[in-house]
Amino acid sequence: MKQAGSILVVDDNPDILIAARLLLKQHYQSVKTTDNPFDIEGIVNEQQQADQPIDVILLDMNFTQDSISGQEGFYWLKKIAAQDPTIVVLLMTAYSDIQLAVDAIKAGAADFIAKPWQNDQLLASVAAAFSHAKDKRQVGQLKRQTQGLNDALNSNKFAFLGQSDAMLKVFDTIERAAQTDANILITGESGTGKELTAHAIHQQSLRHSGPFISVDMGAMSASLMESELFGHKKGAFTDAKEDRVGRFELAGGGSLFLDELGNLPLEQQVKLLAALQNRQITPIGGSKTIDVDIRLISATNDNLHEAVGEGRFRQDLLYRINTVEIALPPLRERHQDIPLLVDYYLNHFGQKYKRELSVSNSSMQALSSYQWPGNVRELAHAIERAVILSTGTELDIGSVISAPATTGSAAPQQGEQYDTFNLEELEHRAIRAALTHFQGNVSHAAKALGLTRGAMYRRLEKYGL
Repeated sequence: MKQAGSILVVDDNPDILIAARLLLKQHYQSVKTTDNPFDIEGIVNEQQQADQPIDVILLDMNFTQDSISGQEGFYWLKKIAAQDPTIVVLLMTAYSDIQLAVDAIKAGAADFIAKPWQNDQLLASVAAAFSHAKDKRQVGQLKRQTQGLNDALNSNKFAFLGQSDAMLKVFDTIERAAQTDANILITGESGTGKELTAHAIHQQSLRHSGPFISVDMGAMSASLMESELFGHKKGAFTDAKEDRVGRFELAGGGSLFLDELGNLPLEQQVKLLAALQNRQITPIGGSKTIDVDIRLISATNDNLHEAVGEGRFRQDLLYRINTVEIALPPLRERHQDIPLLVDYYLNHFGQKYKRELSVSNSSMQALSSYQWPGNVRELAHAIERAVILSTGTELDIGSVISAPATTGSAAPQQGEQYDTFNLEELEHRAIRAALTHFQGNVSHAAKALGLTRGAMYRRLEKYGL
């Protein structure tokens, strides 16, 4: 069965092109050839537009200018890297020596192939190059996702704002801690901005030009955690049909953000601790250790100190991850920030939906006195809904904040009359009440409601909490 992927062979010898094509087309779906290196840019663009990007290029080092120096190969290698850094290049030449091979690798080539080649050796080099290309594309994809999230953060869709003493203290701690490589633990209720804080730390750190790789531990099954963090080799387990690069390796030179770390099972905590202590990982099914260079940022809405006392979290791991701890205050403890946030979101969503709305003093007072169990995330969603549903020129908060919800009261007690029998509304109120009662701790609220964490998160998303 042919392997998916595209390869381009560039050589001014037509016999080489024919031989390479006949050999490689037996193993790969797409094999392109050209005898002119000036065609490379056009072929790469054409393949990208056809959604069949070039993965690997076999590039001759010598064309018309000279026959032995290899300088043309180095020139075109740089051009390829500038056009698409995810393409893996194998350099070829009939005039090989050790120094030329060393220079080729230093210049960014994945391997150096001497002509005439041995078919088995060429196929092995190409197979390794395809594996490398896949890893580079995966890193590139994650970087693009990260950049998209950074763009969203820069546009402040979920604003990281505050002028209260509590938030000014948070901003000061971020500024001082970001300049170090110390491991940081961010704590706080759901919706307080833990991921925004992690991004702020990364952007202000010396690693800001490196990747920011995020892992949501709360949305991941225990069986997949080790594979996600450390990667795996093909055949390591039933569904391991190909090699996978772990998040530790992908975050090399940057920051690794582990969200909801309190969900990590004890047996995985041991492996995480070992990776942090040794600065090395071993993919599942692999035998070779890989050095890692990451800055760890963790977050949780759980009380890890209590979890240690209950035997759910390792104390030595807690010591390792919280060199600096940043506690984000819930919105109910910084009411003076609410008008600032309301004004921001009113302007942001007003522009998005082309509405010009104002907020009356009474509405601002009601918004400021509301307990906001879902914190800033809930406020953002509430203002967005109000902007959409308001019919006049004034923000109608009645469309998003009802009287029972505003008081933060629990569900009606026995003998109390319900003002609605709509199950969605009752569920919404019950979740709000549970979050308020457990001070935003999603794990405890989910347990009290008889929900799994996954089901709880789905409902938080559904109701904008």
